[in-house]
Amino acid sequence: QLQASGGGLVQAGGSPRLSCAASGISLNSYSIAWFRQAPGQAREGVARISYSGDNAKYAESVKGRFTISRDNAKNTVYLQMNSLKSEDTAIYYCAADRTGWGSRAIEYYPYDYWGQGTQVTVSS
Repeated sequence: QLQASGGGLVQAGGSPRLSCAASGISLNSYSIAWFRQAPGQAREGVARISYSGDNAKYAESVKGRFTISRDNAKNTVYLQMNSLKSEDTAIYYCAADRTGWGSRAIEYYPYDYWGQGTQVTVSS
């Protein structure tokens, strides 16, 4: 019900935009997060946005480079990634949960839906 797209092979310093499109559910009732997982590493919460789009939270590793946004009319959430580094290489997943906005870590919340992931590979 969540479809992540927009990944691929990108040069260091590039600026791809990932999309997370929903079907069967209305994303305007959900907070949405992006996670990533690199080979041999734990899954990391990258960014999270409230259902209204008024609040966002970022991992320190991407703060100032990535921007999460949403278009509820299109039932889609985006992750604009700028100034990519080799350490951003990972599979990126989107996830949705009904929990209201809070100050907890991105990984804390009980996500109800997960997308299938899109690979982002940064070449130097």
